[in-house]
Amino acid sequence: MRPQNTNILNAMTARIYTTIPKFKPLSPLRKWLDRIEINNPKFARFLCKLIPSQCPFERDISFFGHVLFHIPPMCKLNPLYNELIDLRFRALCYLADVCGEDVTSYC
Repeated sequence: MRPQNTNILNAMTARIYTTIPKFKPLSPLRKWLDRIEINNPKFARFLCKLIPSQCPFERDISFFGHVLFHIPPMCKLNPLYNELIDLRFRALCYLADVCGEDVTSYC
């Protein structure tokens, strides 16, 4: 095959791969979480209590004061992690800015 033909073939296959839509099964759920509006203090407090500020699974396993190993945060493996943290942040901002509450108890 000549070099010109391989360039044309590469361009054609690249075009095919870019036109095929990617399969994203969690996309509707992500969009739904992003569209949730916080307009009720009770709902905002519920979200702040429900969604933890730090990953509860991250641990340092120590023996006689020496760290044997570290368990990394498992929350980053959650495919909806960013959307949930954003939702919690919006709830905190609502409580602080609109309601004028002290949100340090949720941090």
